[in-house]
Parts: sequence; structure tokens; C-alpha cells
Amino acid sequence: MDSRPVFTVSQLNGYIKGLLDCDGVLSGVFVRGELSNYKKYPSGHHYFSLKDAEGAIRCVMFRREAETLRFLPQNGMKVTAFGRVAVFPRDGQYQLYCSRLTPDGIGELYVAFEQLKEKLHREGLFDKRHKRPIPAFPHRIALITSPAGAAVRDMIRILGARWPLAELVILPVRVQGAQAPGEISAALEYANRHALADLIIAGRGGGSMEDLWAFNDEGVARAIYASRIPVISAVGHEPDVTIADFVADLRAATPSNAAELAVPDKYELSLRLQQIKARIHRAETKRIADAKGRLEQLASGRSIRDPAYYIQDRRVLLDYHQRQLLQALNAALAKHRDRFGRLAASLDALSPLKVLGRGYAIAYDSGEGVVSSITQVENGEHLRLQVSDGVFSCLVEDTEGS
Repeated sequence: MDSRPVFTVSQLNGYIKGLLDCDGVLSGVFVRGELSNYKKYPSGHHYFSLKDAEGAIRCVMFRREAETLRFLPQNGMKVTAFGRVAVFPRDGQYQLYCSRLTPDGIGELYVAFEQLKEKLHREGLFDKRHKRPIPAFPHRIALITSPAGAAVRDMIRILGARWPLAELVILPVRVQGAQAPGEISAALEYANRHALADLIIAGRGGGSMEDLWAFNDEGVARAIYASRIPVISAVGHEPDVTIADFVADLRAATPSNAAELAVPDKYELSLRLQQIKARIHRAETKRIADAKGRLEQLASGRSIRDPAYYIQDRRVLLDYHQRQLLQALNAALAKHRDRFGRLAASLDALSPLKVLGRGYAIAYDSGEGVVSSITQVENGEHLRLQVSDGVFSCLVEDTEGS
């Protein structure tokens, strides 16, 4: 009879789990593969599979570990997972309990940066139409940065040297670490709520990508976008680029450069004002000289020396205009007389008297109506005949048609 023990299913799963838990390799193993069936549950736990060309393994990442992810895992993404391999006794399936997940071949921070950059770009947070103009002569500038860093000292020094008229308000925040994004966002909101300044400079000195990460935070980006006060982003050195640079109204290469962009240079402005003053002086000097020359010309004129000359000159001009007017009137009158003569001749040619002069007569009946037909008269009727030199009466004795 076989003396080997008989296990229940739960006992066997528990035994296998114990073996795996005691294995030194499987208690902390790196696994490279491609993400598949990635799902995030309402509990905050992430479930997925890692696969390669020949196999797959189920994985789980609990909420506490998943909250540390700085990028959004997506199906098809090649990653390296770290965790322990164990059996879930209830179903007997072994899986990788993942505690860290990083993109394979590129840094986790870089992936997070590109993903957030693409997301905010699609939402329009980088659109130039939303950029606010930087005031030419700011009265008060709020500096949101670390109060102990070299960056704030450089900005204070440069702002004071270039434009001492501007008042500086420092809102001290942490610029590195887990609390930094929240403090920066809160400072931006505070400056806007209380209208502390008409310009904000937010930034810090240089460092690694991890050091600058607070300015790649989505909350900070949205706080800059929501700011009613123009914001200059001044993060790191010239090659460093952060999400804040894309959202801000103006990007400065360094904090020192931000101070230079924020205010005019008092020496350059003074020189410019002197140049404008010199141009105005030259223009006014020329205008006064021209006016003086004109005045001298008028003062030396005959009208000033002999006031009657002006009247005489105007009399001559009046006589000239009078002659011109008379000539014009005579010409117009002659023109109308000529037209009247032509019309009178035309009218005379059509006059009935001209017809009578050629031997014709006009017959009138007793009612002074013109007789133009034999049907209008009767035998024995008296008619009046008008000829060229008078009128005489006659008696109709007979009519004869033509």
C-alpha cells in the first residue's frame, strides 16, 4: 500500500505556495515582457499579463505600489517588472506580485513626461492664443521658488539692478520632493486669489530630471494655465525643458534670464529716453526756427510796412474779378441772344401770317371758327376772310367739292 500522503486541493496549493515563498530567486525577480490585458479596477489594484513570443504570466500590482507609477501603462508597452512569484491558493494560479514597473529601454520619467505633454497638448493648454502678454513695466513681481536657493538670490539681484521700481514678493515653496507640486500650485492660486502681483516668476535652479520633476506635475501645469496673472517659467538651465515651460506665458532659459525678461533695464531705458529727448529737442528747434523765419518774412512784407497797400492790392484784384464777371455775363448774354434769334426765325417761318403773305386767306364763320371744309358752310351764310393786310366779309352763294 502506497504510504504517500493524500492532499486536499487547498493543502496542495498551500504546499506549492510555501515552496515558492521560500525560493530566493522567486522572492525578488525582474521580468521583461510586453503588457497585455492591462486593467485598473475601482479598488486601485492593477491586473495584467506579461508576455513574450512563447509564453505569458499573470501579474498583479496592488494599489499602494500602483500609486507610485509616474507613467500610464498601456497594452503593447515593453516593460521590466520587479516582484515576487507566488501562488494564489484559492485558484492555484501562480502570478507575479509586481512592486515596481518601468518602461523597458527608456526612463520611467521620460515616458511620464511625454504622456503628460501629449495629454495637455490635446487639451489646448499649450495654445499660443491663451498666452497672456508680459507687462512692460511691472509694479510688483511674485517669485515662487525656494527661499534658500541660489536662484532666488540671482533673481533678486538682477531685478534690483535692472528695475528697482518693481516691488518683489517672495512666496517660499519647496521645489523638490513629494510636497513640492502641491506647494507650487497653492502658491500660484494664492497669488491670483489675493492679486499679489502683476507678474509671476516660478522656477528653480538646475538639476537632474528627478530634481526638476515638480515642474512636470499636472497640477502645477493646470495652476499655471488657470493663472490670471502672467507667468514666466524659469526652471533649470537652458537645455532643461519642463511641462511648465510649455504652459507658461513665457519661458526663460534660467532664473537669471527670467529676471532679465521680466523687467526693462533702467540704463537702456534712460539712454532711450535721452535719445527721444534729443530728437524732440531737434524737432522743436527746427519748428521754432521755421516759425521765426516765417514771422520775419511777414514782418518785412509791404502789407506790414504800408497797410494801405493791402487794400489797394485787393482793389486791383476786385477790378480784375469785376472785368472777368462782366466779360462772362456779356458772353452768356450774346450766346442767349443768338439762340433767341434762331428760335424767333424758326417760329416766324411757321407763322400763319407768312402763309397769308403768299396770297392765301383764312375763312371764319359767324362763330369765329376757322372754316376748313365746305361741309361747315351753307349757301347764303356770311363769312369773314382774313388776308395779309386785313379782313373783309363775303356771302356764300354756292359750294363746289374738289
